[in-house]
Parts: sequence; C-alpha cells; structure tokens
Amino acid sequence: MKSQILLTLGMAGLFCAGFTTHSLIQQSTQTQQMKKVTGIGGIFFKCKDPKKITEWYHQHLGLDTNPYGASFEWYESPDSTKKAQTQWTAFPETSKYFEPSQQSFMINYRVENLVALVASLKEEGVTILDEIASYDYGKFVHILDGEGNKVQLWEPID
Repeated sequence: MKSQILLTLGMAGLFCAGFTTHSLIQQSTQTQQMKKVTGIGGIFFKCKDPKKITEWYHQHLGLDTNPYGASFEWYESPDSTKKAQTQWTAFPETSKYFEPSQQSFMINYRVENLVALVASLKEEGVTILDEIASYDYGKFVHILDGEGNKVQLWEPID
C-alpha cells in the first residue's frame, strides 16, 4: 500500500511538472507569436506654423485635412483584397539624401498619376527637386513643402 501511495504521489508530481512545463512553453510561444508593430500608424513632425503647413498640404497635395491633420484609410484596391505596404527605413545620420532640407526626416507619400501631379505642382510654384525617376516598383520625385522639408512622392506600379 505504501508503494501505491508513493507511486500515486510520484505520478501526480510528474503530471503537475508536465502541466507546468507545458503552460510555460505555451506562454513563451504565444509571446513570440504576438506581433508588436504592424505598420506605420502616423507621421508626426514639428513645423513653424502648423496651420499654414496643413493648408499647404491641402492645397498642393490634396490631403483631406481636419483640425487634427489628415487621416488615410489604407486599401490597395477598392475591394481591399490586394496587399499594400509602407516602407520604413533608417538612414545613417551622415546621409545627404534628405538635402537640401535640414530635417532629420523625409516623408514618402503614395500618389496617383505622378506626371500630372508634378505638372500641376510646377504651375503652383512648388519646388521640384529632380526629374521623375522610374524603377520596377514605381515612379519617384522629390519636392520641397511650404517650410522647405524634402518630401518624396511615389506612384507605385500595380
């Protein structure tokens, strides 16, 4: 009888140890699978005159602005089945890529019909920094906004 009690206690101990180990492994796996960052949620930057720069972006780039800035609903196509992406890239602090702006950031905006947009921006007196460049993933051009910040415009290739 004593051996049955010891065997039962031993089995119960092994069960508890196994259960505890399983729970710890499951928690560790869930923690590893939990996504922390899923995309760019917003772009925030300092400027001299927020109201004026918001009006500039509304007038020249067509942002649907409100008292808080602008919000973008993010769908690649009308039926929302096509995946889309937003690029996030860190540059070395010695990079000259953001020049002539002195800011430590540059925003890339997705646009439609870049050629027509650039023509319109030229008519509006917006500074266009370079010619439209085409790559297998889209067309790009750089402009300066109303406070001299370099902005990249990108028309993705579908």
